[in-house]
Amino acid sequence: MSFSANVKQALSKVTIRNQAFIDGKFQPSASGVTMRCVTPIDGSVVTKISACDAGDVNQAVEAARRSFEKGVWRDMAPRDRRDVMLAFAENIDRHKEELALLETLDMGKPIFNTTHVDLRLVVQAVRYYAEAIDKIYDEIGPSPRDAVSMIVREPLGVIAAVTPWNYPLLMASWKFAPALAAGNSIIMKPPEQASLTMLRTAELAAEAGIPEGVLNVVPGDGEAAGAALALHEDVDGIVFTGSTAVGKLIMGYAAQSNMKRVALECGGKSPQIVMADCPDFDAAAQAAAWAVFYDQGQVCTAGSRLLIQQEIKQAFLDKVATVAKELVPGDPLDPGTRFGAIVDETQMNSVLDYIEKGKNEGATLVCGGGQMLDNSGGYYVAPTVFDGVDNQMIIAQEEIFGPVISAIAFESFDDAMRIANDTMYGLAAGVWTSDVNTAHKAARALRAGNVWVNCWNGSDITAPFGGFKQSGFGRDMSLHALDKYTELKSIWMQLS
Repeated sequence: MSFSANVKQALSKVTIRNQAFIDGKFQPSASGVTMRCVTPIDGSVVTKISACDAGDVNQAVEAARRSFEKGVWRDMAPRDRRDVMLAFAENIDRHKEELALLETLDMGKPIFNTTHVDLRLVVQAVRYYAEAIDKIYDEIGPSPRDAVSMIVREPLGVIAAVTPWNYPLLMASWKFAPALAAGNSIIMKPPEQASLTMLRTAELAAEAGIPEGVLNVVPGDGEAAGAALALHEDVDGIVFTGSTAVGKLIMGYAAQSNMKRVALECGGKSPQIVMADCPDFDAAAQAAAWAVFYDQGQVCTAGSRLLIQQEIKQAFLDKVATVAKELVPGDPLDPGTRFGAIVDETQMNSVLDYIEKGKNEGATLVCGGGQMLDNSGGYYVAPTVFDGVDNQMIIAQEEIFGPVISAIAFESFDDAMRIANDTMYGLAAGVWTSDVNTAHKAARALRAGNVWVNCWNGSDITAPFGGFKQSGFGRDMSLHALDKYTELKSIWMQLS
């Protein structure tokens, strides 16, 4: 079956929602403007989605504020909010195959990934924060005997969340699940490249009992809808996952408006450090390759800088290149495909442009380096490996967000730490070694929010996730995520 035939078959199995979801109902954008939803699988138009702007954002914020002030969600008994959130999680779980299809149609990642990874983790996140609702206690301070000191955690209010296209629903769930658990009302601004799953999920939330106005969705581009949310005087907090450049804009918008709370998870240029005493060359090479090629490199934690100790560099890189050469892009809707499409033509061209920059800077192209399956109408790039990369090259310093590995040689431990930390980013890092002392020293020396030893992307909903430096601040996942969505209030009662 052709790619296009598979797309048509998938569309027959899903419910497409293409309008804004405000105050419990779908509605077209006030302007009537729409944007094309193009599947990167074959370049065809799936639907046209309402393109929201400041007028729609105002409506969504008003609905969120109204629901928050009425207390329809905020003041609901914790056990009741928990039960609604658990019903929401079950609703997502029942529709996970449909949502996985929508996700693959929207951004081109393999259906295997969306089904077995993304949707499983979405359900896990919503359940985790649902169960946390009635298990988080406030505090009694160590006050003198003639006073009572209480420290209580209260919801922030109206939250705006701007989410990325690489994990459209998973990254969204890392925002809306803890925000709702804390008792807030929220407006989601999904990525213009991939809005379908968040729109459908909003409907599932309403069916589960999330009150009107508590969860709203305003699709649209960043300049219109995203900026309007960040500038809005009645939004109490904005959370964002995406590029560092846009994160800086959001910080500026927050300062220009009402000094709203800001939390950012931004870009990365993560180093994978392979020491000469790496415990298992074959396993490490597989992991090192997949750390970049998973989801076509469109992952903020992609280990795109591969630092290899000089004495083993050639042998190790050969194994990585073997993995790359064996990976062939395929139809994302085929359950056997493990390497799919780039999200859109613009991003594909950006990746190809970076590959040309790498060649022009003098890096050696080991394999890949070009577009593939161009007769499909979709957007596919071959897994690419560069050798002879200097850490100051553009391909080593800028986030490519595509399947491109930059291999860099180092001599000593100190040399590796210097190169690894020589970047404006600090989202993730990893080290492969048999020496527990080296592992501990590296974990302490690496300036990153997530450090992995003898693995890559080790994670769980219970572990906080976020970055150092220009990779942002604030944490997703774990109970620490609730800090972004709550205010601490100190209450001091003087006793007579």
